Amino acid sequence: MLEFNVCGILVTMAVDGRKAREAQMLDILEAAAVAAGKAILDIYHAGPEVSYKADCSPVTDADESAEKIILDILASAFPEIPVVAEEAVAAGQIPDIEGKSFFLVDPLDGTKEFVSRNDDFTVNIALIERGEPVVGVVYAPAIGILYAATRNKAKKSVVSGQRDIGPPTIIGCRSRGDRLVALASRSHNSQETMTYLAEHGITDYESIGSSLKFCLLAEGLADIYPRLSRTMEWDTAAGDAVLRAAGGETLTMDGNPLAYGKRNQKSDVDFANPFFVSRGKD
Repeated sequence: MLEFNVCGILVTMAVDGRKAREAQMLDILEAAAVAAGKAILDIYHAGPEVSYKADCSPVTDADESAEKIILDILASAFPEIPVVAEEAVAAGQIPDIEGKSFFLVDPLDGTKEFVSRNDDFTVNIALIERGEPVVGVVYAPAIGILYAATRNKAKKSVVSGQRDIGPPTIIGCRSRGDRLVALASRSHNSQETMTYLAEHGITDYESIGSSLKFCLLAEGLADIYPRLSRTMEWDTAAGDAVLRAAGGETLTMDGNPLAYGKRNQKSDVDFANPFFVSRGKD
């Protein structure tokens, strides 16, 4: 057994057996996300410092503080697993992931929501194996909700006091009925997405920020999330892990599962996603 003190939370990690390793890894990822979430909320309440990247997307001191916390924890607990993290990639720091399992980290997904004082922002951490998200944590610190998943098991917990993770409730996708409820991006919706909804006769939809859209599908509160606008792998991996574990799927427009670890793409930059559709059970 290995023990880690993660920002005041003692986590014991089993070292034998894949399921035991993944379960104990999840405990550490949950604690890392909650610790990062506390730092984010401190800045949220004090007022963030906002700057802009080369692609004109916003970045704040909360993104940077949260990413440092997560990277420090992952380096201590899993030094052998490379980490692809949004702000590190923006700074040109990309580890060798060829043929390896790796973590994908978005320390603050929904920065536009964060800056506009909307509570739909999350901390995302996922483990990728052979192109598939197999362990994932999505933490929404402003609403105190934590979603987490290992293979075939997704759960939801309430976090109180910005640190204490309550007992989990197992969640799962609902079966789709005749009248589908869709989710769309609040800050990055597109005409292509609206056209897709119209072509499929979907008139009921709700606009939600960040990776929470995947989690609401996983929780059985909606049926489909078409994303026909730009995303990066760190935006989607953790939420996608939760959705897949809850019985859902994320498919590209040609019907293949969305893959992770995409490098040297002819038509786009490293780690950029194609358009996709996430959905619950048939």
